[in-house]
Amino acid sequence: MSETLYHVSANPHVRDNGSTQKIMLDVIIALLPATIFGIYIFGASAALTVAISVATCVVVEYIYQKLMKQPITVGDLSAALTGLLLALNLPSGAPFWMPILGGIFAIIVVKQVFGGLGQNFMNPALGARCFLMISFAARMTTFTYDGVTTATPLAVMEQGKSVDVMKSFLGFVPGTIGETSALLLIIGGAYLVFKKVISPIIPCVYVAVVAIFVLIFGGHGFDLSYMAAQIFSGGLMLGAIFMATDYVTSPITKNGKIIYAIVLGILTGLFRLFGPMAEGVSYSIIIANLLVPLIERVTVPTPFGIVKKGGKSNE
Repeated sequence: MSETLYHVSANPHVRDNGSTQKIMLDVIIALLPATIFGIYIFGASAALTVAISVATCVVVEYIYQKLMKQPITVGDLSAALTGLLLALNLPSGAPFWMPILGGIFAIIVVKQVFGGLGQNFMNPALGARCFLMISFAARMTTFTYDGVTTATPLAVMEQGKSVDVMKSFLGFVPGTIGETSALLLIIGGAYLVFKKVISPIIPCVYVAVVAIFVLIFGGHGFDLSYMAAQIFSGGLMLGAIFMATDYVTSPITKNGKIIYAIVLGILTGLFRLFGPMAEGVSYSIIIANLLVPLIERVTVPTPFGIVKKGGKSNE
């Protein structure tokens, strides 16, 4: 008598290359408007940074899997997406060795060492960005716009000055290659929600909590302009829509998503308003990623027919 054995592993449980490729392609498509705009604003150096970052991640993953005698998975586009996200988190004036170093760190240290796609505990692109930020803080926080080195809107607000909210919303401000245009990032997010690639719960709750936190603790009273400037500036939209929603490193339960997003919003508010740096999205997402197993443990639904301690059967 033959028996069917079911293999239970870490999420995601469905490991279909075609489905993975389609999801990654949709995310890449959603990022194209912000990517093209970043290249338009920052010029050829931004385009070269994107090309180097994507190529590095794809080549490094291929070489690593070849050397380790593992199945070659670069066709699923996950490495290409990691390279694109990493590039969009870099300043346009970054030296070209930086996306190479970051790509190597993202693919080998964050992704492959932990077992590859579906096994990493943090977003590879974010892990690489934080590694570069810690190692080369000066280069990672030097931004140019119209050929002039200048401060980002968040840095300007940290100095107590006001910024042009509309420019921050449209993207005509200094920043990393892919974070400047909140409008185009929101359009990309709407595309992903329409394609059912992501749920709107995490980005919507995340942004809402940051907005509430800023109104309460921002020191500007009920200043909607200041709140909007905080929401549309920096990496909040890029992080909330494209990295906090990562399938592998975010909760799968509805209540878990809400708790996760609330934690993200509070951490981002704390880092931005009370921390030593103007930005805090990357570190917030990584810290929240580490809490995901605990969040899922306390939010997992009770199986049908199981009686909770002191409770009733779920029948």
